Amino acid sequence: MTGSESSPSASPSFRLAYVPGVTPSKWVRIWNERLPDTPLTLLQVSAAEAPDVLRGSGADAGFVRLPIDRTGLAAIPLYTETTVVVVPKDHIVAAVEEVSTGDLADEIVLHPLDDTLDWEGLPGRPALERPATTADAIELVAAGIGVLIVPQSLARLHHRKDLTYRTVTDAPESRVALSFPDGDPTELVEEFIGIVRGRTVNSTRGRAPTPPQPKQRKRPEAAGAGRKPTAGKSGGKNPRGASGGSGGAKGGAKGGKGGKPRRPR
Repeated sequence: MTGSESSPSASPSFRLAYVPGVTPSKWVRIWNERLPDTPLTLLQVSAAEAPDVLRGSGADAGFVRLPIDRTGLAAIPLYTETTVVVVPKDHIVAAVEEVSTGDLADEIVLHPLDDTLDWEGLPGRPALERPATTADAIELVAAGIGVLIVPQSLARLHHRKDLTYRTVTDAPESRVALSFPDGDPTELVEEFIGIVRGRTVNSTRGRAPTPPQPKQRKRPEAAGAGRKPTAGKSGGKNPRGASGGSGGAKGGAKGGKGGKPRRPR
């Protein structure tokens, strides 16, 4: 630990490891929008190195390819990749949309030392030697030495104009996971888990929840205020008076009809 890391006034930072083929840019962008004061440092590591980097505190969290040795590590599976075979563009496999491992029985199938697919038995015919890396195997495919079966993201990563790839329907699939040291995740790891899982910025997971605001009580109205008067009723109860008044009005109306109009003088 450096002096700046041990200083209580040092700004926190988040170190994110990732294996080849994984593109963390979307999640990094969201992190920078939500936590602009906490820098995120990316660390690219090989698939074989990733578990030891996380166990050795070389990174706070990392994207790995399963299966891995999960001793001391937690892992959250995120998605599963399609498996493809990389071939020269003029190869017979390029004429179809997908193949099975049985279709590759007569092919030399390269098996690099950094292969991450969990094979029970590699299809095709083995090469005389195993390439050290996937990148080395791609060069051999371009040279016409054999074909290579990899997760689709690695085929895209090592794209060449003279090569193409097709889906292998029955090959093992690569699962990408977010891994971090086992135990209770740190606050920053919780933040990143939330981003990867698509939690919104208003989610309370990993944050102190916002206390609910008290509801404003309505002021009590004055007694009788706002009440609508009942039709046909006045303020006081006087049915006789009300009836008499009504009768007098009717009487006046009748009297007006029966009397003769007075001549003007």
